[in-house]
Amino acid sequence: MTTTAEPEPGAEPGPVEPEIALVLEQELLSLPRDEIREHGLGGEVAYDLISNELLLDGSARLNLATFVTTKMPPHAARLMAETADKNMIDKDEYPQTAELEKRCVNIIGHLWHAPAGDVTGTSTTGSSEAAMLGGMALKWRWRERRRAEGKPTDKPNLVMGVNVQVCWDKFCRYWDVEPRLVPMEGDRFHLDAEQAVAQCDENTIGVVAILGSTFDGSYEPVQEICVALDDLAAGGGPDVPVHVDAASGGFIAPFVQPDLVWDFQLPRVQSINASGHKYGLVYPGVGWAIWRDAAALPRDLVFDVNYLGGSMPTFALNFSRPGSEVVAQYYMFLSLGAAGFRGVQCASQHVAKHIAEGIAKLGPYWLLTDGSDLPVLAFAVNDDVSNYTVFDVSARMREAGWLVPAYTFPENRQDLSVLRVVVRAGMTHDMADLFLDELGRRTAELEALDAPLPDALARPQSFAH
Repeated sequence: MTTTAEPEPGAEPGPVEPEIALVLEQELLSLPRDEIREHGLGGEVAYDLISNELLLDGSARLNLATFVTTKMPPHAARLMAETADKNMIDKDEYPQTAELEKRCVNIIGHLWHAPAGDVTGTSTTGSSEAAMLGGMALKWRWRERRRAEGKPTDKPNLVMGVNVQVCWDKFCRYWDVEPRLVPMEGDRFHLDAEQAVAQCDENTIGVVAILGSTFDGSYEPVQEICVALDDLAAGGGPDVPVHVDAASGGFIAPFVQPDLVWDFQLPRVQSINASGHKYGLVYPGVGWAIWRDAAALPRDLVFDVNYLGGSMPTFALNFSRPGSEVVAQYYMFLSLGAAGFRGVQCASQHVAKHIAEGIAKLGPYWLLTDGSDLPVLAFAVNDDVSNYTVFDVSARMREAGWLVPAYTFPENRQDLSVLRVVVRAGMTHDMADLFLDELGRRTAELEALDAPLPDALARPQSFAH
């Protein structure tokens, strides 16, 4: 076997001395983990070694835990590769990429019934950043009102269900806001109007309503919450705005449940966030924050930055990031159109309901949700099942390549542990049948056990949402 050294730039590779070849072979056997090596292995060798390690990852298409898009058309991937070097923050140098961002903001805002004309909004690295921007705007507006009234501004609070995504806990901690988390009770697994109003006072900067809970895929009753807050304000109580965390539902409801009233049709809704990289059908790295109008976004949160040759307004937690995800979002709008989005999302819901029906027929399980809101379903084992838990089911399905998360619900319903299936674009009826067949086989194995598995109590009891 002839071994070649890494050539000088532009030079042809030549033969390697035996002692150098031995060093290279040793480096191939032990890849650097903590420090950079003096000599690189070359692009092709490095690619092969890294791609080999990545084979140990699970299959993204079989990952039923994630909400994030795992399949895009080849032309979208090509566009993303061609635009990965464009810095989204540098709108002066890349004005057309900035124009595509503006078009996306307008398209999304009008999809959510924002007033006609240019929409106030921005792209972000994901829905978590977008949520924090929405929370900041709520706090700043509350503080302005309190100062105008000559009242203290040292005790802001934010009302939300305990089922919120962890980004809201981060927001409250980072921006010194008291989180008023409404716990689950009985069969109520998310925030409702009565509980929202009960937590509000003059220090409440807003209520967060979730259009698509990560725990079970259900929608919170946004319209009912807004009506209850309208009544609270009309009765002399605080006038509390609403932010809708539509991380997943923002790209589902307009197409699958077009008659559902949840967005800027409700005057109390001041801002909405969503993930373009979830049901916006784009690979990871893009979110959207949209406000009702310019007045809903305090001007002193927007910075005018002189950067790389031009002055530009910016409102973001991150600065430099690739423009490729924004380009890909516009590509999906352009290539699919409303009818295409409707077809993709409705197909996902049909598959989710098909899986729910199949699970119900297996016998040992009961459904919390069946995909009627988000194309997501959650299910638990029946109370009379004693030989195995949802964690055992999850572990058995992982052996077959299917990643199905199992987790325990939060405070007040910690007695409830469930499995969750997220259906995304690319999950076909055939794949759903393969999943159901495997679940049936694994369930039969567990049902045949004479006694509980000895390590059942040691299994992890939580899942990161």
